[in-house]
Amino acid sequence: MKKLYITSILLLSLMSFNCKAQESYGRTLNIGAGLDYYGAVGPALMMNYEFDLPGAFTLAPFIGFYTYSNYYYWGDPNYPYRNYSYRETVVPVGLKFAYYFDELLHAGKRWDFYAAASAGFAYHSVSWENGYYGDRTVVEHDASPLYLNLHAGARYYMTDRVGLFLDLSTGMSTFGVSFHFPGRGIPADRY
Repeated sequence: MKKLYITSILLLSLMSFNCKAQESYGRTLNIGAGLDYYGAVGPALMMNYEFDLPGAFTLAPFIGFYTYSNYYYWGDPNYPYRNYSYRETVVPVGLKFAYYFDELLHAGKRWDFYAAASAGFAYHSVSWENGYYGDRTVVEHDASPLYLNLHAGARYYMTDRVGLFLDLSTGMSTFGVSFHFPGRGIPADRY
């Protein structure tokens, strides 16, 4: 799987050398809030910084955070059967690889449309309410440390440097603000 992922990235990068990019998609900080729907719906935060790759590709290291509460029914002869609450907190860290379809869709300079895939690791933490003495791994065994998502998104630049984005994902969808930082001597390409 790892070899296939690396080979795919290399092939896409090599194919993109012949592509003509109309604008810079990288040098962009994205900060969003939204909903996670892995175990239960809960609030989520996500931040990434996009770097330009050849063509209309970007690579963005990301970090996220989401937490939610849920219940687990448990009891034994010494403790009454009832729902015990727990809180799960997850911090995903990894890379997001995106392709921008602006040229294909004839999007205006203020619009960006993309598809992406992200991969990384998710650090999980579970805390139980006082009085629960059952198996604490009953929730943790469902949590995989591997974090994989597919994304489809759009971004609208209100100015040459600030925009709003919507990222729909198979795991954590977010709505937020983008800050574009043109390079030194490179004019802003949004206005």
